[in-house]
Amino acid sequence: MGAVVERFMRRVEATPPGDCPVATQLSLLQAGIAQTCGKCVPCRDGLPQLARMLKRVLACEAGEDELSRMRALAEMVRATSDCAIGYEAANALLEGMDSFAAEYESHVLEGRCQAGVSQTLPCETLCPAHVNVPGYIALVAAGRNADAVNMVRKDNPFPTACAFVCEHPCEERCRRILLDAPVNIRGIKKYAVDHAPADRVPNLSRSVDTARTVAVVGGGPSGLTCAHFLARMGHRVTVFEAREQLGGMMRYGIPAYRFPRERLDQDIRGLLQAGTITVRCGEEINAERMRDIAGFFHAVYVAIGAQGGKTLRMDGADAEGVMSAVEMLGRIGDGDYPDFTGKDVVVVGGGNVAMDCARTSVRAGAASVTVVYRRRKEDMTALPTEVEAAVAEGVEMTVLMAPDSIEVDEAGHCTALIAQPQMIGPVKRGRPAPVAAKKPKERIKADVVLIAVGQDVVAAPFEEFGMQTTWGCFDADDKLRAAGMEGIFVGGDCQTGPSTVINAIAAGKVAARNIDEYLGYHHTLRCDIDVPAPVANDRTPTGRVEVEERPARERKLDYKSVEGGMSEEEMLQECGRCLRCDQFGCGLLDEGRVQYV
Repeated sequence: MGAVVERFMRRVEATPPGDCPVATQLSLLQAGIAQTCGKCVPCRDGLPQLARMLKRVLACEAGEDELSRMRALAEMVRATSDCAIGYEAANALLEGMDSFAAEYESHVLEGRCQAGVSQTLPCETLCPAHVNVPGYIALVAAGRNADAVNMVRKDNPFPTACAFVCEHPCEERCRRILLDAPVNIRGIKKYAVDHAPADRVPNLSRSVDTARTVAVVGGGPSGLTCAHFLARMGHRVTVFEAREQLGGMMRYGIPAYRFPRERLDQDIRGLLQAGTITVRCGEEINAERMRDIAGFFHAVYVAIGAQGGKTLRMDGADAEGVMSAVEMLGRIGDGDYPDFTGKDVVVVGGGNVAMDCARTSVRAGAASVTVVYRRRKEDMTALPTEVEAAVAEGVEMTVLMAPDSIEVDEAGHCTALIAQPQMIGPVKRGRPAPVAAKKPKERIKADVVLIAVGQDVVAAPFEEFGMQTTWGCFDADDKLRAAGMEGIFVGGDCQTGPSTVINAIAAGKVAARNIDEYLGYHHTLRCDIDVPAPVANDRTPTGRVEVEERPARERKLDYKSVEGGMSEEEMLQECGRCLRCDQFGCGLLDEGRVQYV
């Protein structure tokens, strides 16, 4: 029985994107039917009736009246079932009918799935930049690492950055899960850039010069991605960056031990080879300068990121020793490393930035480093691997503690963080919400308090120029055109709020395509790299190769990269686990493929 359950769970985990939600709901309902004990009538008899109705909807044989009867029956089963099996099965169906109302209506009224509903390649679809993952894996396996770098670069000009710091959403629905574990896609990419550095691989070809000029305000991942693609399209791009160096939060928000600066510079040098790109660093843009830029260039892309650190409203927040995590990481980006020798450091927050600050504090010589988080450890938004790495390096995780105030001495320096214990409560917006517990406040000794509770967009100069914002982020339509502004586009963290490097890259890619259309063109960028033909699938269950890390006792003493790399033998084994879904199964269907720029 255990093996059957495990196989079922693997199939759920590997559910491909693009599946018809009605079909998926039917399979979940059938799982609920298999679990019923048969003691209560609503669950025993009601769930099979719901399944029959849902099959008719899936077969496009049901009418609107049947949808109404199905909803009424599901509500009855949810309300009257004795245990959670019937309740949850019916509740899931009702939630699905609400969430996918348009899909249900399409089956009933139009007799078909909605347009765009079809299985797609999971790795390509779930990669925000839609990189041809099976293609570059096959190239790496064939020893063609330079071609693999350019295959990535076709859709993502930061192959090295994503080899080091991408959260690899491409692996979430890898069909290899059906057999053992997802392919280590990020690790394979790292092997490619380790053996073919991005600045030594000639960039892809560019189109003829258009004499059109585009300004990119912000030299982070989104801005530079947009500049790269526009330059390849033949447009003339000028990048304005307020700081002294390019890279945005990849340089000023990610510590060097996670992403060495020289490796970031390889990507930047490589993408600047794409065409006519002029870089102007150290030039901060105010409203007046923005008016000049908008008047001179044919189009403008604003991608200033979210580089302002949020603070907490509490007593003592302005004390000496209390600082924004974003501010500290920003200074490190220019080589100004803190010295916390012998100090007790407390980091407030539970995201990746909090882990970066905690691990940096360890390397800065802190006597102790404590992360204080108001939720549970499993609720942290940081990657589990980052949390585990911090703990291995000696960081203490103090959870279910909400910051209350900062204790300050007579000289105005912080001496402790006062925290209110929490207890976990009902789920809100997808996570259990903490509430204050009836326990006394606790004192956590601290010479330094780093606030890592989020980032803000420095939007004031652009608002003065006339750009509109909502909750601090720039307003834009579905083509990333700034609300009420002609020729101005926005994207990345300044439009969506703080997100990941790969999401910022994806926004820059989309913006480049939309700006190209705005300028009156419709360029198609070619890659012209032939992908090796697939060999027969090796379906032997095999362990996943992980990228090795230096021992915690060594790596916590310096800022060198914590990761090693795969050996050739490991790379070949991992590449061999790829099932080449681009050639077998749905990958053969044109409508199932991701469409590239």
